[in-house]
Amino acid sequence: MKNIFTNEVTQEIIGRINKLSPDSQPLWGKMSVGQMLAHCNVTYETVYTDKHPKPNAISRFFIKLFAKSAVVGDKPYPKNGRTAPYFLITEPKEFEAEKKRLVDYIVQTQELGEAHFDQKESLSFGPLSSKEWNNLFYKHLDHHLRQFGV
Repeated sequence: MKNIFTNEVTQEIIGRINKLSPDSQPLWGKMSVGQMLAHCNVTYETVYTDKHPKPNAISRFFIKLFAKSAVVGDKPYPKNGRTAPYFLITEPKEFEAEKKRLVDYIVQTQELGEAHFDQKESLSFGPLSSKEWNNLFYKHLDHHLRQFGV
């Protein structure tokens, strides 16, 4: 898995994002490109904002049991996989605004670095290692950029 905390990988991801346009079409799935960018922003919103509430203890138990290894592990996501309800983006989203937010979040994450994220608590999974955070961030971005052919 590439390391999203390195400047080289961050710039590679941003380069791929910059290849998208408002007219980019998915190779699979139903989201528009603006919705996909907004969907990717949710991962960072859970880290940097209070927009999404922490799941209750019972929900977290089942999320950890059934989803954690798939989300933070090394194995790529399957096409058309299920997502948490707060990741569902159904309303239209403005491409440029979502793109800017995502790039800003990616840069902020890289600048904070691995040490900042080591054992940082995830809303759904509890404390994660920097490797698990990397997998969560990189794998999700890579999956959706591949979805749009970049």
